[in-house]
Amino acid sequence: MQTLLSRYNSCLASLPTLVQFRNLRHARVTCYIALILLLMITPLLSASDHPAKPNILILGDSLSAGYGIPLEKSWVSLLQKELQNDYHIVNASISGETTDGGLRAMPALLKRHVPALVVLELGANDGLRGFPLGTIETNLEKMIDLAEQSGSTILLLGMRIPPNYGTHYAEAFFKTYGTVAERKKVALIPFLLDDIAVHPELMQQDRLHPNEKAQAKIKQRVLDALRPLF
Repeated sequence: MQTLLSRYNSCLASLPTLVQFRNLRHARVTCYIALILLLMITPLLSASDHPAKPNILILGDSLSAGYGIPLEKSWVSLLQKELQNDYHIVNASISGETTDGGLRAMPALLKRHVPALVVLELGANDGLRGFPLGTIETNLEKMIDLAEQSGSTILLLGMRIPPNYGTHYAEAFFKTYGTVAERKKVALIPFLLDDIAVHPELMQQDRLHPNEKAQAKIKQRVLDALRPLF
């Protein structure tokens, strides 16, 4: 601000030499306009000296959308507080989302946010609905490909499902994440709710969603997996 005032005063000091103006009033108006322009441009110049924080895009379902708990208590919100000095988190998670929905949303999200990191937490709703495992695997791989093509690093979050469609399907579903991570060479948390889902006191009444008490543990698990990727 002091610099702007100095420039304005310099402009005023030069008024007697501005013979091209019809009168002193016109010259004074010109200095006012110059000051306004400087005030408009300076924030833009300052912003260029402080680049925006890189984005972390989280694309998930209700487990990442804070289902059943206050949003500010969710693991994603806790992660943002932990990383607020270095990263900005974009939470694009939607309760009920599937890998097909995530795949359709991915191109626009990548274009809009240009994330440095993508945390992919999808597939549980596919498994709970008995979707073909081959489709789930293909969708996950396509999302990883899109993220990598945009220059993002990926962390894949694996899940388990109840044996509603038999233990064979449930186990094959769980192994899908390991298969995808190995094939695409991306970081993996094999089971996001490991040592959480087995404790009723950490789960909501539906036994599918972690409660508020579990969020700090999930946040720390994801943070530990992200650190080598920073």
